Amino acid sequence: MRPIDRPRIKICCIASVEEAWMAIGAGANAIGLVSAMPSGPGPIAEELIAEIAAIVPPGVSSFLLTCLQDATSIIDQQRRLRVNTIQICDRLTSGSYQQIREALPGISLVQVIHVTDPESVDEAIAVAPHVDAILLDSGNQSLAIKELGGTGRTHNWTLSRKIREAIEVPLFLAGGLNPGNVADAIREVQPFGIDVCSGLRTEGALDPQKLSDFIRAIRG
Repeated sequence: MRPIDRPRIKICCIASVEEAWMAIGAGANAIGLVSAMPSGPGPIAEELIAEIAAIVPPGVSSFLLTCLQDATSIIDQQRRLRVNTIQICDRLTSGSYQQIREALPGISLVQVIHVTDPESVDEAIAVAPHVDAILLDSGNQSLAIKELGGTGRTHNWTLSRKIREAIEVPLFLAGGLNPGNVADAIREVQPFGIDVCSGLRTEGALDPQKLSDFIRAIRG
């Protein structure tokens, strides 16, 4: 997909209604709400996810990050939590994207591809026609305890750019981004959107200064 002039901004690992409003007030186009994960920062109770999703204003996307791998369970989770976007952080192994679409009309599907080697490019190309966007991250699904996001590590942006050039759907870039490197990432990959979690946090809390610096770096 062709690059855009100003990437969308997704602030992930939102932990409270207050953090959601902070991110939205600073200019975020989307917020990420992390459900149970095998590892990494950010998971919050489903009750809190539903509470935050309910206050997100029109025009802002509420992403549910899920590690579930079967379509039926993902459908049930969205119906409980009422987000408008599902971010599938692991590979879908049971059911299909079409099954999810038919059950949840109007809900956007974003598939995470963890960029580890050139095979990740092929994986993204294969999945892209079935989803609304691809999100590139720096996890590792091969570990005994899977890493599905929030690692604080960057990955090979050259591969990320190859993926962006090869697919026809929007691409979000995540993985180790912070106010100091996000401008370089945008120049290298030219993504549709930027996604950040740990790079904007101090002692686990969303840091208003880091948030401001991050958004200024993107818009600058």
